[in-house]
Amino acid sequence: MDKPRILIVEDEEKIARVLELELTYEGYETGKALDGLDGLAMFREEKWDLILLDVMLPGLSGIEVLRRIRSSESNVPIILLTAKDSIEDKVSGLDLGANDYITKPFQIEELLARIRAALRTTSQSEAATNDQEWLRFSDLKLSEEMREVYRGDDLIQLTPREFDLLVYLMKNPRHVLNREQILTSVWGYDYFGDTNVVDVYIRYLRNKIDKPYADQLIHTIRGVGYVLKDAK
Repeated sequence: MDKPRILIVEDEEKIARVLELELTYEGYETGKALDGLDGLAMFREEKWDLILLDVMLPGLSGIEVLRRIRSSESNVPIILLTAKDSIEDKVSGLDLGANDYITKPFQIEELLARIRAALRTTSQSEAATNDQEWLRFSDLKLSEEMREVYRGDDLIQLTPREFDLLVYLMKNPRHVLNREQILTSVWGYDYFGDTNVVDVYIRYLRNKIDKPYADQLIHTIRGVGYVLKDAK
């Protein structure tokens, strides 16, 4: 697994060096900028997993750096390093999209805990986002965005109509769907062809996602229609 990369934007060289050493010791990769303009340039040139951003910076203030990063639609976690009495900066920073702040002087253990929390939150958010891209049922999963279907680890090749039919079944698991419902949803309201087309395409789907496997997922409810359900 790649080490998380943290950009330190801090004009006090002693503080920046201590942060660099501590973070490296903790297993992070680091980059360092001593003013706002360099910090913004480094953000734009490389990929970072988190930014430690001092508010009081020469060249470009930390608040302005934060504003420009967020205006670029980046969601990289940002922890502000603020002076003890800078309530206004803290409020401005949070309003502009900072994830957290820590007041100087700080204990390195507290900062490390806040870094871990921010990275964990980001990781969970990304995982949830990735998970939302897939429809899942049993060992079957489908991505509408990528138009891919897997049964277990096997990539299943479907025609566009077969794919749309499977999407409808997977969005209505364990619900018995009659032919008229399937026709309307998959073929459209203006379809005037034979309703047997549903049976034909169900058979096509079964040959690809059921027949080669032990457990059948598409079941016929005689006299009614079809249902996607577990084999048990």
